[in-house]
Amino acid sequence: MNLHGVKAIYLFEMARTWRTLMQSIASPVISTSLYFVVFGSAIGSRMVEIDGISYGAFIIPGLIMLMLLNESISNASFGIYMPKFTGTIYEVLSAPISPLEIVAGYVGAAASKSIILGLLILATSRLFVDFSIAHPFAMIGFLALTAVTFSLFGFIIGVWADGFEKLQIIPMMIVTPLTFLGGTFYSVNMLPPVWQTVTLFNPVVYLVSGFRWSFYGVADVHLAVSLGMTLVFMLVCVGLITWIFKTGYRLRT
Repeated sequence: MNLHGVKAIYLFEMARTWRTLMQSIASPVISTSLYFVVFGSAIGSRMVEIDGISYGAFIIPGLIMLMLLNESISNASFGIYMPKFTGTIYEVLSAPISPLEIVAGYVGAAASKSIILGLLILATSRLFVDFSIAHPFAMIGFLALTAVTFSLFGFIIGVWADGFEKLQIIPMMIVTPLTFLGGTFYSVNMLPPVWQTVTLFNPVVYLVSGFRWSFYGVADVHLAVSLGMTLVFMLVCVGLITWIFKTGYRLRT
């Protein structure tokens, strides 16, 4: 394992974050804080509890997950797309570093940024809503697992994209709508039976449900199912990345 190569890529990507603090850190925290102000304080104060939890506290896991998915995908896709765009990807591919080490560097940096943001938003939410975390270690574990999984997904998008506009298509047109429809602002049990069944085809439901369980011990879907679905998606992403490096898909052409 070439740890020096992994470290070089990781530190380079993390340095880009510190150079663009307003865009990378401040903007997601401020935008998520606005959700807490509008939905948590303004609207939440007029709504009844859900599963014995105040509405403002109920939406915290969903909002963190909304940010986590988008930022993980964005950071990882942009990180690998820029070397392709500038042509420096060939220097990375010709360096004495394996595909596993390349992915570890880029995905590790993207996941680290997302985890830091998630913790910052969690701390910021304390300013607006009072809440507790029933299973803190499970929360950290699920946060890290989701960040790594969707950073892998973002890496795939960055390789696939052949223009800046394509970097935003899947996050904006697919991931964000699925997150809003995945129980971020409501419990799946509040829906009519037919729509409850339809909602279970939304993969984001399992992420939000599992993450909410770590906070309050309640979930729309069994924890084992949520964890299993996340791991399956991670394995699919790993398989696709393996195929990308074996074939050189949009890396060597």
